[in-house]
Amino acid sequence: MEQENQTQVTEFIFLGFSSLLHGQAFLFLVFLVIYLVTLVGNSMIFTLIQLDSHLHSPMYFLLSHLSCLDVCFSSVTVPKILETISYCECMAQMFFLMSCAGAECALLAVMAYDRYVAICNPLRYTDIMSRRVCVPLAMGSWLWGLLDSAIHTFMASSLSFCGANQLHHIFCDVPPLLKIACSDTYVNEMALHAASVFVGLSPFLLIVISYLYILVAILRIRSNTGRCKAFSTCAAHLTVVTIYFGMANLNYNRPSAGYSVGVDTLVSTLYCIVTPMLNPLIYSLRNQEVKGALRKALGSQRREYASPDRQ
Repeated sequence: MEQENQTQVTEFIFLGFSSLLHGQAFLFLVFLVIYLVTLVGNSMIFTLIQLDSHLHSPMYFLLSHLSCLDVCFSSVTVPKILETISYCECMAQMFFLMSCAGAECALLAVMAYDRYVAICNPLRYTDIMSRRVCVPLAMGSWLWGLLDSAIHTFMASSLSFCGANQLHHIFCDVPPLLKIACSDTYVNEMALHAASVFVGLSPFLLIVISYLYILVAILRIRSNTGRCKAFSTCAAHLTVVTIYFGMANLNYNRPSAGYSVGVDTLVSTLYCIVTPMLNPLIYSLRNQEVKGALRKALGSQRREYASPDRQ
């Protein structure tokens, strides 16, 4: 025990991009651009929703929370991706990363329920998805992620890391930390499997059930115009769900054997870095109301700059 305490790991080294030693400057520029696009895109959607009264609806209220989550997601991982990280920073990064991941799973399920109510019960939509309902659902999504993350972080902090400090990953997460721990990780692994069911699979099943009901309701619509309009209201959310849960499944539920560090790095990059950047692009490109609010905001800005000249 004395020797183990003397060799206790105080920092971790990410090996995800270690093979690209001569491309570190290029990688820095790439991740800087991705991070800035993520910040600008999600901040733009959040600001438009707050400023435009036409976007003060339950769907856009939930979308504003998704934008905040994506900013947090990217801010937790990108700044430290090419650096070494201390033990305390690693635990903090894992806590906030898993909080965002769990909260986004729950929030996407809430957004699917919102689409279900809008299409299957349009006459009662305002009553069912009132602010008294939306606010607790959104806050519950954040608490869902925080609770799951607190459990895993507490359990990970009780592990001993007394030898290797190299993580075959690009950020601190439970699976790579368990691989280098020098104490028994059985309880941690069982908790991780349980979380994959309750935190990941349960929201996904709720989303699938919601969209099955939505599909049945859309097929009952007789006019092609009505069907296309109903599909368009779900297209952006369904695209985000497919990308997010697909990447999350590859990141957490793939077999440990048969994957190289390169594949692991690619999947993790798509999951935690690229996906938060794509979400605002998906919603802005496929949503006429968001594009209309953006044109309105840009038009008002032009008028403000032009008004002094007129005076």
